[in-house]
Amino acid sequence: MRRIAVLAAGAALVAAPTPALASEKGWDDASRAGEVGLVALALGMPAVKGDWNGVWQAGGSVVVAGGAAAILKEAFPERRPDGSDRKSFPSGHASISFAAAATLHQRYGWEVGLPATLVASFVGVARVKARKHHWYDVVAGAAVGEASGWLITHPHDDRVQFFPWGDTHGGGLALGMRF
Repeated sequence: MRRIAVLAAGAALVAAPTPALASEKGWDDASRAGEVGLVALALGMPAVKGDWNGVWQAGGSVVVAGGAAAILKEAFPERRPDGSDRKSFPSGHASISFAAAATLHQRYGWEVGLPATLVASFVGVARVKARKHHWYDVVAGAAVGEASGWLITHPHDDRVQFFPWGDTHGGGLALGMRF
């Protein structure tokens, strides 16, 4: 229950200043803060718990979502609503934010995932309000991020853990189990 309160408070801090953000720059700054906060939470929460598999999975889902969005931006050049360039589709901020939120949900449950998804949704709305994306850019970015987070991240189970290893002669994955 305490986790929910902490995450809800964090989401409120990100969303609270929105009425005062009348400018496109304000919305842009708020969306960046939400994205960075979600990524920090997705990487930081497992690190604090000593869940290094969770750190790797969160990092992987965020990198894959960001990479997929970058590739799609090149494949489907779409002019941004503010006219600044042709990299509107899909929203990279939404992709990364939803990947972080989906990772948190998949790894630690809905109690963490729901507030994170609300913050990711705020990021998407803020990208549209900042005139950096069309609504469909955000929806596509959210789909990319959700898919990345759900496909790469596995629920946390401290009885079974995988540990990547490597040295100068090779590498692999070790499995540790508690009975």
